[in-house]
Amino acid sequence: MIKQPPFYETLDLTLCGNMGRVHRLCREVVTIAVEPLGLTQCRWRTLVHINVLKEGTTQLELAHSLAIEMPSLTRTLKQLEESLLIVRKVDQKDKRSKRIYFTAQGRNVLITLQEKIANIKDQLYNGLNHEQLDMMAYGLVKIEENAKTYIKQSTNHGNIHDT
Repeated sequence: MIKQPPFYETLDLTLCGNMGRVHRLCREVVTIAVEPLGLTQCRWRTLVHINVLKEGTTQLELAHSLAIEMPSLTRTLKQLEESLLIVRKVDQKDKRSKRIYFTAQGRNVLITLQEKIANIKDQLYNGLNHEQLDMMAYGLVKIEENAKTYIKQSTNHGNIHDT
């Protein structure tokens, strides 16, 4: 009897490749939904990350969270400031650092953005029960932990090994 491979091994791309593709599609769905708010993908992602990190986060912390270079972030923050959604203030303890805060208008846009994202999640999660979603979440967390461990170990050894 021929043993059937597990479903995840039958996908066109690797499991990680499919996660990347689905992630890009999900970002595109949100971008389409928030377009009427005048938010590009860079802008809405930045607002979401500021909210997650909490107001008063530094530009450097935000750049790390978004996994982008500082010049790209600076450009996006300037656009958000020009749209009156955020303000940047010099850190009182470290004059070289700027902290980011929402304006009243920015908080209102954030609320609308969160509502749109919640509606999109409802649509994207359609047909999946809580147990399935939890299993996916646990799996993603474990894959992320394993990737970070691999990177840390490889960096400590001075090279990255292909396996």
